[in-house]
Amino acid sequence: MVNRNDLGSWMGGPSPSGNQQWPGQRLGRPESGPGSIARFGPRAGALLIDWLICSVLSAAFFEYDSFATLYIFLIEQILFVGFFGYSIGHRIFRMQVQTLDGKPAGYLTALIRSVLLCLVIPAFVIDTDQRGLHDRARATGLFRI
Repeated sequence: MVNRNDLGSWMGGPSPSGNQQWPGQRLGRPESGPGSIARFGPRAGALLIDWLICSVLSAAFFEYDSFATLYIFLIEQILFVGFFGYSIGHRIFRMQVQTLDGKPAGYLTALIRSVLLCLVIPAFVIDTDQRGLHDRARATGLFRI
């Protein structure tokens, strides 16, 4: 009788991470500390802080309109990531959006990345380096600083 182990060599497909032992290794990034890939917990915390700030602003000026909240979030991401490389939440959790060679993102990258982030789905389609489509589209990542 044929079992899964007999078929396992081709059923699982190619290994998506190769010999990668931690996220960012194939990008030349360290496993931990400054320069390493930011993990899910701090990313989620930063997103929550940014969304809460934008929600407060939306409630204060636009009677908490959901589209206004999203628009404020988009503007915050474009301005802060474009100018500093990080949003308010990113800064609190000591992360920065950088190009793969370690430079801050810049405005065009921040614009494209932020629009894709606001679409939500691209942020959940991640690769072995824990970079979403919004980061892969502009060859960036969210790294610890």
